[in-house]
Amino acid sequence: MTGVLVVTGGSRGIGAAVCELAATRGYDVVVNYSGDPAPAEEVAARVREHGTQALAVRADVSDEQQVSDLFAAAAELGPLAALVNNAAITGNTPGRLDEQSADTVRRVLDVNVGGVFLCCREAVRRMSTRYGGSGGAIVNISSTAARSASAGEWVHYAASKAAVNTLSFGLAQEVADEGIRVNVVAPGLVDTGLHAAAGMPDRTTRLAPGIPLRRPGQPPEIAEAVLWLLSPEASYTVGAVLEVGGGR
Repeated sequence: MTGVLVVTGGSRGIGAAVCELAATRGYDVVVNYSGDPAPAEEVAARVREHGTQALAVRADVSDEQQVSDLFAAAAELGPLAALVNNAAITGNTPGRLDEQSADTVRRVLDVNVGGVFLCCREAVRRMSTRYGGSGGAIVNISSTAARSASAGEWVHYAASKAAVNTLSFGLAQEVADEGIRVNVVAPGLVDTGLHAAAGMPDRTTRLAPGIPLRRPGQPPEIAEAVLWLLSPEASYTVGAVLEVGGGR
């Protein structure tokens, strides 16, 4: 399947890798971002190098109106075919649960869970045969933290990703017979800027020995799993959580 793909949090890390790989598979890509436009525009430029359309769109996925505007902008490229919900935050304050502020936890839940809900809702309204759409696919990015719980660092983040798993499975049941497949990719420890942003630039090196493969994952490795779930080759895969974590 090709067509228009919206990737939230598409300007860096896993999101950027998904955008670029999707372009090689023929997708027109909407690169969503929430902060600095420069990285998003750079990703969009690399997408266009593969001969497909690209659009960088700023939107806070926790804001209902901005999400609506994001999908309206995506329609400029053509009918929506797929969505990858990658935008997420940790709160950037690692520590025990009793050390977290209520505002930090609320913000993490607003972005990581509320954002997935809002974007999935808009995508279903455009892709579902119930609304006159022609179907499509959704991949939500979770984390192996939903299982391991990230005690001592980001329990609130881990809880938000467990919620993404549940939301995805329930939505998959609702829309499977309306032409939409919903699945999850749950990365493990991946070498992205998330760790440095949280004040732990050495986190991947520190934790790598505990991974059976003895190394962190790379964003393109996660992107391959995402694009497989979006593809016709995954036509009978619905409501799955595909862990890509090196065995950890």
